[in-house]
Amino acid sequence: MKPLNIFDRSHYQNVYKPVEEAETLPAWCYTSEEFHKAEIENLFMKTWNFFGHVDQVKKPGDFITVDYVGVPIIIVRGRDQQVRAFANNCRHRGAPVAFGEGNKMVFSCPYHSWTYDLTGKLRGCPGMERTEGFDKEKNGLIPLNLEIFGCFIFINFSADPEPLSAYLGDFPEQMGSYKMENLRLVRKTVDEVKCNWKAHFENAMEEYHLPTVHKETLDPKEMEHSALPTIGNWFYIHENHDDNTRALLPGDLEHALPQIPDLQGAAAGGTNYVALNPSTMLGMTLDCVWYIQLMPRGPHHTTVIAGACFPEETIARPDFDEKVKYYYKRWDTSLGEDNDIAEIQHKGLCSPFAPSGRLSHLEPLVPQLAQWWLDRILPQEVDHS
Repeated sequence: MKPLNIFDRSHYQNVYKPVEEAETLPAWCYTSEEFHKAEIENLFMKTWNFFGHVDQVKKPGDFITVDYVGVPIIIVRGRDQQVRAFANNCRHRGAPVAFGEGNKMVFSCPYHSWTYDLTGKLRGCPGMERTEGFDKEKNGLIPLNLEIFGCFIFINFSADPEPLSAYLGDFPEQMGSYKMENLRLVRKTVDEVKCNWKAHFENAMEEYHLPTVHKETLDPKEMEHSALPTIGNWFYIHENHDDNTRALLPGDLEHALPQIPDLQGAAAGGTNYVALNPSTMLGMTLDCVWYIQLMPRGPHHTTVIAGACFPEETIARPDFDEKVKYYYKRWDTSLGEDNDIAEIQHKGLCSPFAPSGRLSHLEPLVPQLAQWWLDRILPQEVDHS
């Protein structure tokens, strides 16, 4: 049953035990509006958030709009090739100045026709000639902190955030041989799932569900998985396996594309399933990288965005369009099964009698993720003793 004070640290002591002794987060962490608001305030508004591949804005004027945890955002490539992010609010009366995605050289507010260029500068504001002390230079779109690592966009809403490089820690070092700057986005899908984002993320980062949820599709066998140490705000599970990609169904391996050359370390010896906190999974296998980006819409709704990325030289192959269909088949199948089980689980978590459960040794990152979230959501640091 949900307690009166869900932020009392004593409710979470069992989350911090070793996985063989630990328990899951209480159900209210997945269903409570109060807990969700605390996540937005103390987690998403203060960390580097993943916003997909830079190819979403390839050319000058290309833009996308995103509503992320209640913040409307524009991401746009300027004439100078720089990618920028702005709050999608006119500086006059707050209306959005861009909708959907497309290509524009000027953003125009639909309310009173204020216009902004691709750098966010206010260019036109008809009817403001008599407004005393009004300074166009001080009324541009509000910029947001944006950095790019490899091919991926990150945004931080803090006034003075730590550099993205510090946030990522040793992720670039450990996974750099995938040459992410050379990966191109070939497809993006969007699903609306009736579940909490944390449950979907936990599912992506554990192998325990594979023989049940994916038994007819991924043909899971006894696999060698291990959660390895990291520095920074990321975790990963390494699957040591044969020389076959994990981005195809077992029956479609004849359609495999060439492997990424010169992979090193953990990248060369299998597949890495990376948790980029707060809410993104990267699947990094021998020939490609895919991502699952989770956008919370509330405690009961998550937008699930999946992107598929391949090296430029692979995409240039004459047989790429034919072969990549089998990769899409694998991702659509497995993600569909994961979306379905996430919705089933969420129905159970909404019960007032849903318990905190014990964990298997096959779920080592589930408590680690919970600890990372709680350390930032709770008012004070949890006592780990």
